[in-house]
Amino acid sequence: MARRITFLLAACLFCVSVSALAQSKQRVIHVFVALADNAHQGIVPVAAILGNGDDPDRNLYWGAAFGVRTFFKKSADWKEVYSLHSSDYILERSIFQNRTSNVMLIADAYRGSEIKRALTDFLRAAAGVPQKELLIGPIMGDRVFHTPTDADLAVYVGHDGLMDFPLTVDFAGRSGTSRSAIILACASKSYFRDLLRASGATPLLWTTNLMAPEAYTLKAAVDGWILQEPKDQIRKRAASAYAHYQKISDTAALRLFSSDW
Repeated sequence: MARRITFLLAACLFCVSVSALAQSKQRVIHVFVALADNAHQGIVPVAAILGNGDDPDRNLYWGAAFGVRTFFKKSADWKEVYSLHSSDYILERSIFQNRTSNVMLIADAYRGSEIKRALTDFLRAAAGVPQKELLIGPIMGDRVFHTPTDADLAVYVGHDGLMDFPLTVDFAGRSGTSRSAIILACASKSYFRDLLRASGATPLLWTTNLMAPEAYTLKAAVDGWILQEPKDQIRKRAASAYAHYQKISDTAALRLFSSDW
């Protein structure tokens, strides 16, 4: 009898844990990538094949080895569930599901000449202004996939366009957000501080100097965010990844990143 009661109790606990997991709210990361563009951005020119802002497949920040789509697609921690051409200015949208947690990552590749739109959309997402919903389907039989319109973590990857032009963003009265933001662009802390503060979002990770906004830094930071680690630990994760790939000291990499105002 004791053995039977123990078995039933274990079964009940298992059912409760599965039910809790099923009912847990999905968290959403939205990544806005401005494709590297030699012709339309004030970047130090890169190889023409990497700096064509109209070619996501080979672009430095998207389809190259350390581009967002390629890096996450090759990661054992993520599964790409869909990829499609989205609009005239978003050349590709890739949607990833984390394999061990209820986290979705939506990554949008903006045409390089549309960097101002990419920055505006990122800041509006940071403020909690809903994005236009994109219905994808049918997939997996007759199911239609609904992408969430509201992100828990907003991310920008690419050239710091605020070095080249001013930007005014209407946050539609939504500056009371509690969302976090990652900005992987050169000296983003200095250039984005006022706009991010106006959005109501808080910095999870941004930069103090020139840097290469490649996806290994984002992946490391996201790993910590999924685990709900403290901001300083996430900063250390990102710096460690950057130091490894850029072959610089951990100390130098840590100075490059900040998680506060």
